[in-house]
Amino acid sequence: MSLNNNSKSMIDLKNRIQTLINASGISAPWSEILSIVDGVNASALALNNPSWLNMFNVVLGEQLEVDLMELRARRYEEISSKKLEESAKIKLDKLRRNLKKMEVDGIILPRADEHQGEYLPSSAERLRWLTGFDGSAGFVVVLKNVAAVFTDGRYMLQIGWQVDQEHFEIHHIGKKSPSQWLEELMVKGDRIGFDPWLHTAESLSMFEEVVRSRNGELVSLDENPIDKLWKSRPPSPLAPIVSHELIYAGQTSVEKRKIVCQALKKKNEDALILSSPESIAWLLNVRGADVPRTPLALSFAILEQDEKVSLFIDHRKITSKIKTQLGNAVSIFSPNELGERIDVLVNQGKKIRVDPKSSPVWLEKRVNSAGGNVSYGEDPVTAPKSIKNAIELDGTRKAHIRDGVAFTKFLHWFHENASMEQLTEMSVANQLRNFRSEGLLFKDLSFDTISGSGPNGAIVHYRVNAETDRTIKKDELYLVDSGAQYLDGTTDITRTIAIGNPGEEARDRFTLVLKGHIALASIKFPLGTTGSQLDVLARAPLWSIGADFDHGTGHGVGSYLGVHEGPQRISKSPSDIALQIGMIISNEPGFYKESAYGIRLENLIVVQTEKIDGASREMLSFETITLAPFDSSMINSNLLTSIELDWINVYHESVRKILTPLLPGDVATWLSNATAKIK
Repeated sequence: MSLNNNSKSMIDLKNRIQTLINASGISAPWSEILSIVDGVNASALALNNPSWLNMFNVVLGEQLEVDLMELRARRYEEISSKKLEESAKIKLDKLRRNLKKMEVDGIILPRADEHQGEYLPSSAERLRWLTGFDGSAGFVVVLKNVAAVFTDGRYMLQIGWQVDQEHFEIHHIGKKSPSQWLEELMVKGDRIGFDPWLHTAESLSMFEEVVRSRNGELVSLDENPIDKLWKSRPPSPLAPIVSHELIYAGQTSVEKRKIVCQALKKKNEDALILSSPESIAWLLNVRGADVPRTPLALSFAILEQDEKVSLFIDHRKITSKIKTQLGNAVSIFSPNELGERIDVLVNQGKKIRVDPKSSPVWLEKRVNSAGGNVSYGEDPVTAPKSIKNAIELDGTRKAHIRDGVAFTKFLHWFHENASMEQLTEMSVANQLRNFRSEGLLFKDLSFDTISGSGPNGAIVHYRVNAETDRTIKKDELYLVDSGAQYLDGTTDITRTIAIGNPGEEARDRFTLVLKGHIALASIKFPLGTTGSQLDVLARAPLWSIGADFDHGTGHGVGSYLGVHEGPQRISKSPSDIALQIGMIISNEPGFYKESAYGIRLENLIVVQTEKIDGASREMLSFETITLAPFDSSMINSNLLTSIELDWINVYHESVRKILTPLLPGDVATWLSNATAKIK
């Protein structure tokens, strides 16, 4: 079709939509229609998902629905085709000119949005726009004559590929922090700018100390200078809020608000500002689609001690059905009204809690500027959200059974096809998604699948793309770390699979990683134990040969929420968060040999009570809920104790017993062989 015909077709579509819109009784100019469509395209809602049409809150009619879906597809294609980027040098030059106009000498910029989420809307990916680095952990500091990008051990290989090192220094954040670098290189008396929406009070404190020591000034900017330069910046995401039904949530929003308000009353606090969309989703029993892989609606909320909620959100996300569900106790405001509502609370003499670890420092500044006093405290939603109720635990067990069926089908398919050397990392990841999408209650992946073969497996958070995609070859290892979002639970599993014979060294390392996995999975520990106290169990076998891994051993997991959830974790980092009954956490030790292979073995585990005869203390243990076989061909049984052999055999027997009735005959036969007793 020619350009003229394309233009004519778009004009015809516009005219038809406007005619049908007017006939349906909707009062919406064309600019508003485009605003909705572009906002939906900036969200994580799939192109073929029509749920966004509910935001019009009227019956549209079949033809109008078809036309609006076509308009969305056309706008998506049009915007995607315009993504031409300038060089790093040009962007830095423009940014420095903007900083000079704002009368600052530099800027500190985290990879963050105002909600401090792991997954950002495309409109908040400022660090990626400036540097080209798209990892989930990053920080950039730009001064007059030098700039640097920081990340952790998971992304050091990736950042080297993506960032122009002629214009950006690259640093491992564990070896040199942004504040240390700034202290060394900022000129005495420099004024350093920051966006108060992107920093928490806690994260900003280290920079305040450094800048003060250099007789400089940390300057809160009224607007982010990158936003002026980013001409193709997407709009804020726009996707409808949906109900998370009680059959999955297990508790009503009213019950949850009572629990959280009790925490406020204990501290004599009158109100709580919530900036975490995950906390708001849990509290109100709603989900959304504003960001990839996590079903969230970006918003702020204020919960008052009387259990009433002010929700600050784009009103277009609130359908009439959701408004009824939320009830009279939840009032809807525009995001722009957040500051005014804070002022009202301050004028009423309310004591307001803000979490200095997770809330943007803008909130604290607003309370202070209105003459109020901030009450610092952790987000009181975090703790009850992390302890899953009986309904949530039942749901996640069922989700893991369905996920185990899908993953076992995938393993069977992989073993049938990998030796032909025709599979690529991307095609394998797509096939795994296909198996999962066949399952009941499947909604999405829980994160972008890590599909790494050979040397790519050594990149801890490797994300395959068209440029890096490689064919999976014989006599190497393939690492797949993946998960899914089901309405009743969130999954996360990693398996490392041999194609042919990858060698005895790899087999021994695999077995040492498995030993660490088993040690953690089978430990019994007293109530009050933290994850950091257990971390050594997973590392000890590797430490015995002088090896280790540069990531945490375990992270919390949500219930149809974030695949990475706090406050619980298992890592070297000190923690005062005790593991509690009902918490879900991952068990994922690994080993990575740069440019050769990677090994990671991950199951999800649930903290449970442990009955021990004669015990003088209340004891806990872990229930493993992930169901999929480990690659027995990679296990050197000579390195396992009899207790470890028993654990793997009992686990495999459980996998076989639970999944076999749900599998096709050929897959069930394969699983029987894959879980045969190891001697």
